[in-house]
Amino acid sequence: MSLPGRFIAVEGFHATGKTTQVARLAEHLRDAGRDVVQTFEPGGTALGTSLRRLLLDGEGTVEPEAEALLMAADRAQHVMEVVRPALAAGSWVVTDRFMPSSLAYQGVGRGLGVPAIELVNGIATGGLEPDLVLVLDLPPEIATERFGAARDRLEEEDDAFRLAVHEAYRDLAGTRGWVLLDAAGSVEDVEARIWSAVSEHLA
Repeated sequence: MSLPGRFIAVEGFHATGKTTQVARLAEHLRDAGRDVVQTFEPGGTALGTSLRRLLLDGEGTVEPEAEALLMAADRAQHVMEVVRPALAAGSWVVTDRFMPSSLAYQGVGRGLGVPAIELVNGIATGGLEPDLVLVLDLPPEIATERFGAARDRLEEEDDAFRLAVHEAYRDLAGTRGWVLLDAAGSVEDVEARIWSAVSEHLA
């Protein structure tokens, strides 16, 4: 009989180092003897790849409501195709973004309201929530300095939007039990903070 899988979401504003840290966390867990599925949103499925292009790389305007619904569609496919099967098989799932991103970006950043985004995403996920949410916290002006020359649609947003998303993550973490982690310093420093949090909360 396999042990139950666990579900970890790594969150934060763009360029906080999530992708690097998700890979390192997955490797730590494998070294600890866990079977791990490493994934990401948007775009963690074949359908999601097409949705990601529409959301982040397409031309023209994407209205906030459309953005929120496309994100939820990507998440619904991701949950059914990747996350739930892995958890059912006893694997640990580590994802770069999940529902907290929509709460921060579309709920607060786009001004659609956290309750509305929760409602839509509750349908998309079937009520599935991570066992642990880790939020990498970095001042938006520092994160912006890390952006490359080619920026996606969300990275092109103005300072007010970036600050709103940053503050949303901090506020939501304080009320929802998400673990807020300092993302400043070396990759190794942040890696150690993440592993300490995972060891503490999911031992």
